[in-house]
Parts: sequence; C-alpha cells; structure tokens
Amino acid sequence: MECIEVWFVTGSQHLYGDETLRQVAVNSQKIAAALDAAPEIPLKVVFKPVLTDPAAVRSLCIEANSSPNCAGLILWMHTFSPAKMWIGGLTSLKKPVAHLHTQFNRDLPWSEIDMDFMNLNQAAHGDREAGFLHTRLRLPRKVVVGHWSDSETLASLGAWTRVVRAWHDLQGGRFCRFGDNMREVSVTEGNKVSAEIKFGFSVNGYGVGDLVKVLNGVSDADIDALSAEYEEIYDVSPELRKGGARHEALRYGARQELGIESFLKSGGFKGFTTTFEDLHGLDQLPGLASQRLMAKGYGFGAEGDWKTAALLRFMKQVGEGIGGGTSFMEDYTYHMDPAHPQVLGAHMLEICPTIASHKPKLEIHPLGIGGKSDPVRLVFDAQTGPAINASLVDLGNRFRLIINEVNAVAPTQPLPKLPVARALWECEPSFKTALAAWIYSGGAHHTGYSYSVTTAHMRDFAEIAGIEIVVIDKNTNLDTYRNELRWNELYYHLAPAIGS
Repeated sequence: MECIEVWFVTGSQHLYGDETLRQVAVNSQKIAAALDAAPEIPLKVVFKPVLTDPAAVRSLCIEANSSPNCAGLILWMHTFSPAKMWIGGLTSLKKPVAHLHTQFNRDLPWSEIDMDFMNLNQAAHGDREAGFLHTRLRLPRKVVVGHWSDSETLASLGAWTRVVRAWHDLQGGRFCRFGDNMREVSVTEGNKVSAEIKFGFSVNGYGVGDLVKVLNGVSDADIDALSAEYEEIYDVSPELRKGGARHEALRYGARQELGIESFLKSGGFKGFTTTFEDLHGLDQLPGLASQRLMAKGYGFGAEGDWKTAALLRFMKQVGEGIGGGTSFMEDYTYHMDPAHPQVLGAHMLEICPTIASHKPKLEIHPLGIGGKSDPVRLVFDAQTGPAINASLVDLGNRFRLIINEVNAVAPTQPLPKLPVARALWECEPSFKTALAAWIYSGGAHHTGYSYSVTTAHMRDFAEIAGIEIVVIDKNTNLDTYRNELRWNELYYHLAPAIGS
C-alpha cells in the first residue's frame, strides 16, 4: 500500500559554520520526529537534510516532484536562509507547501541567552525572509504560526496534511460517468479539460451497456453473500428478506453494487455518476449501490454531476478517520416557518449512510421518475450537529468553491411517507441571508455535505488548487458578501496577467 508522506525541510546557510549546522540538523530531526508521532497528523513526516545552497534546494524540489509518495513539503527556516537560493527550486516545485513559522525552543533562556544562541535560533527573521520570497513568487501555501509542540499548531498542520493527502489522491484520479448529463441542466455541466488542468483528475463517459455487461457477469453466490450481509447490518423490510415477496429486488440491488464496484476497480476509478435519464439495460436506478459505494469512499454525483463526484471523493479523503461522515446531498425543499426556517436535504435515493444517526432501514418503494422497477434504498435520518455544504461550480473563467456552514437538527415531527435518507439543517447566519448568498454565488443544488470536513480544510484545498472560495458563515453580511463576489470577478480577470 502506498505510504503517503510530507517532507520536513529546513533552511539555513554556511555562514554559521559546521558546528551550528550540525545543531540545526539535530534540532530539525527532533521536530520532524515529534510531528511524525503527533496523532493530529495522519501522514508520515520525513526529515530531509538541511538545505544551505541553491543547488540543494533545486535538487530537493525536483526529487519531491518525482516522488510518488511525497504529498507536500513543510518548510522552516531555523536560521537565516537567504531566500534567493530558494528561487530555482520553488519555481519548479509542483507539490503543496506549508510554511511552519516556529522555533526550536519554546521559551527564551533569559539568564543564559547570548549571541551564539541568537545566531542559532533566527527563525523570527529567517521565516520573514522566506515569507517575502513566497509572496514575491505568488507561491500558494499554508502559513502555520506557533511552537511545534503546541496543540493548536499541531491541529492546524494536521488539517493541512489531511488536505494534501486528499489532493495527492486526486492527482491522476479517474472518474466515470455512466451515461451523460441530466438533459438541459447547466450547473452539473462544466469543462472537463479545465478541471483536469486545475485539479489533476480526469472524467470520461461510459455507456450504460458497458456496465450492464459487468452486472450480468456477477455470480449468484456473490449476490447471495452480499444479500445476507445486508440482512445482518441493516433493518431490512420483511418483504425484502430471504423468502420475502420482493427478495429478488434486494438481490438486484446487490448485483448492482457488486457490478459497479467491479467496474470501478477494474478501471481504477475513484468515483462515478449516474442519471435516471439513461438507465438502458438496468432494472433499477442504482440507489442502494450508490449509497454503499459512497460509504466505501467512492465519490458520487447524481444526474451526471461529475464535479460533485470528484469533490465528494476529495472530502471523503480529508475526513477519513475523523468520524461524522460525508455524503452527496441536495437542497431539496424548505420549512419556511418564520421562527425556525429549515432546509430539508435529501435525494431520490443516494445519500451516504456514514451520516446516519441510527441503524438504516433497507426498504423498497416506487420511484416516480426513471421508468424502471421500484428501487431498494437505505432510509434514515442524518446526525445532528455542525456541518458544511460545499459546492464546486464552473464559471467559465474559473472554478468557484462555495461553502455554507450549517447546523443539522432533528425533525420535530416524523416523516412516515418520505422513503429516502434525509438531513434537516438550519443555515448560518440565517435562512434568508444564506440562501440569497448561495444563489448570488451560483451555488449548485448538489453538494458535498460533511460533519467531519471543515471550512478550514476547504480553504486549504482552494489555496492548493488556486481556485476561488467564498464562505457563508455566522459573520456573513449579504451586502459585503456581494461586494466580495464583485471584487473576486475583477481579481480573477487580472490575476493571470500579474505573473511573478
């Protein structure tokens, strides 16, 4: 299994002599080891030799670019490292960067401090020299300030490493569309070439007939085993259980899951899309299969929405191991009580069970669109608590990432006739402000919805990808927000001409 790493890279120079450089290396190794051992940081942190000249910097950056395991670099200037020596390397570097502004000692040794100590511990201005060059190069980076042992510093670095792990996963990632886009819909479309240039993943279409061939090859024994697994882990309706009147529908749901997963694995795909307008040869719209495959970490987008499929895969990778869950979502309908306005999120079938608040029920019900047999699906209420909705849209000259921070709540009344998984939330800063801001932003109706991924993670993603991000949170003022959109329009028109 691929071991994803971040490299800890320290800058210095030969001015201070060999004894000082040896101490710089010892100190840097201790910091790298502490970061590697920190539970907040999920990736392996690898110490790299201290860099003291332009050739060494360039060589390391070329090595990082070519390393399949290196997801990013943490840079720190222990002493004063003249930044001109970093130009050749950083202008060629293709991996994400975090600039850790720290120092080896936490406290000043007040009674013992002398010029030898000062010469050794110069990050206070060594990192400022580096910071100027990073800004001069327009280098996208994450700046983390604080002592390397501090919990807040570790949490910030940990969040960044989660994002670079997910970014690393996107590079060369493949996503497949079964069928095309939902007809005449605009927001789920976009420029796939621009997306591959910007994000590193590719999207290609496959005929539903190609999938049907794989489904038809799934063995009865595998279908029986998976159907039995469903009965063990879900609250399965009696009619769907073995011996029930509609057990064959459950078995077909298992066939779809096994077939789609086989197709994805054989093609090296990390996510997929479906559309109810192209179900040639399928007996059901793949509801249960989509839910289950999302729970296994695959990205998904309904109705041909490849951008959300890729975004969801990214968010799944960021949130792995945190808990809380992440799902494909759609803002479906509203509760417009002036006192407590709320959004009811759901989809026809495809909501990931990782966000369930209880053991899901596995049920079968009619579906009014698609023209196929009644599909099986998992039905549940989502968890409560803070969450985010994230939408990635293509504005033609750029991609925009829109985030709304929300608070998921429990329904105050039962929903006995709504046979789908659903989430209910209240928007920050308010219902009207959030929805107006979302619409002014061009946000889609499909989103990545998560209890584990935060706005901070998504800001790091936008920085690495070099895309616009706008956030709707408790501090959002609609007039100010609309002005931000206008300023961004100008910035992204001029930014390509700024150069370095």
